Amino acid sequence: MTSQTPIDIVTTFLDDLARSDTAAALDNVDDNIAYTNVSLPTVHGKRKVAGIFSGMDKYSWAGFNYRMVNVTADGPVVLTERVDELRFGPVVMQFWVCGRFEIREGRIAVWRDYFDYYDMTKALVRGLLGAVIPALRKPLPPKVVAV
Repeated sequence: MTSQTPIDIVTTFLDDLARSDTAAALDNVDDNIAYTNVSLPTVHGKRKVAGIFSGMDKYSWAGFNYRMVNVTADGPVVLTERVDELRFGPVVMQFWVCGRFEIREGRIAVWRDYFDYYDMTKALVRGLLGAVIPALRKPLPPKVVAV
């Protein structure tokens, strides 16, 4: 067991992904994780999830970052409201995501992200325009400071 709270486990996981440290992030994931971007097929197992995110470690032109807007937990279930940032070369996409994480025995066993395709499409258009006109890029919102 871990002494970390469920919120600590989730934020550490997301922070590790943002640092492109997939190996550290996967330390917080159950071997039998179910990862779903809602409306897309569910990915089962740590090995398959690792395959999705390992490209961020290999390729400097690809990456992930995020800003937490709200986070709360009810026992082992953590709900996040975030702005996620995906980078593909000069294209930077920022879009709203709501996540649900279930923690079992100190690891993420279920990860389900919800997002709006319209919002993601706008993020892609903004990202493409920002690749041509860098002044159009906007920074992530400031980090939330716990009180």
